[in-house]
Amino acid sequence: MKITEEALEIIRRAGNMVRQHHGKLSARQIEHKGTHDFVTEIDKKVEKFLAENLGALIPGSGFLTEEKTVEELDAEYVWIIDPIDGTTNFIHGLYPVAVSVALQYRGRTVWGMVYEPGLDELFYADETGAYLNGNPVKVSDETSLDRSLIATGFPYKNYDKLDAYMNSFRYLMFHTAGIRRLGSAAADLVYVACGRMDGFYEYGLSPWDVAAGAFIVRQAGGRVTDFRGGTDWLYGGEILATNKKIHDEFVQTLIKTMKLSV
Repeated sequence: MKITEEALEIIRRAGNMVRQHHGKLSARQIEHKGTHDFVTEIDKKVEKFLAENLGALIPGSGFLTEEKTVEELDAEYVWIIDPIDGTTNFIHGLYPVAVSVALQYRGRTVWGMVYEPGLDELFYADETGAYLNGNPVKVSDETSLDRSLIATGFPYKNYDKLDAYMNSFRYLMFHTAGIRRLGSAAADLVYVACGRMDGFYEYGLSPWDVAAGAFIVRQAGGRVTDFRGGTDWLYGGEILATNKKIHDEFVQTLIKTMKLSV
């Protein structure tokens, strides 16, 4: 199934809604779900807009959404939606932020779309490959972790692995070309897909944070696993995405520095 122009237009319109309100919210429009965890009126409005319009493209399709404005998983086709990935950036007038949408068919992702309105960049992937604003993209050719630029994110509510994570972070500070923390996992993933980053790792994430971006990475020639190199990354709360060529070295680094059992 190919990405349709209708779906791309819907996610662009959602991104325009995000851009119009970027950094312009009042305190009453922001809700605290927990420490460091925010939701805004715009998150909910964008999510409803996406669910209504994408759902109309495939009648009877289900939804897995961050804000749970709609939720129905008992369907062959299921949309996985994050209306604003990077809400803290959004509230403070920072980019990147991203609108992230994946479509699964019987549990297998078949579409992925991530729109970053700050740069007006629409990443998407289907069975033919991965694209940025209509042009094909692919992961980098870097073969050494030492020369790689790495993206990551800091946990904001699950601190169970923080000490282990900081061990890995310290090691990578000295044994990579650099580490970046941009504040949007969806953006981090598509930046791996187009070769701006060589790898990305983070824990404490949810399916809507990573479903679309991870699919785009894979369709761009990259590899996506959990920290041990396994397959439990969508619902397992940890993800490692790379250009494939540094992946095994990165896995072994995380196993060693985070003292992971294998």
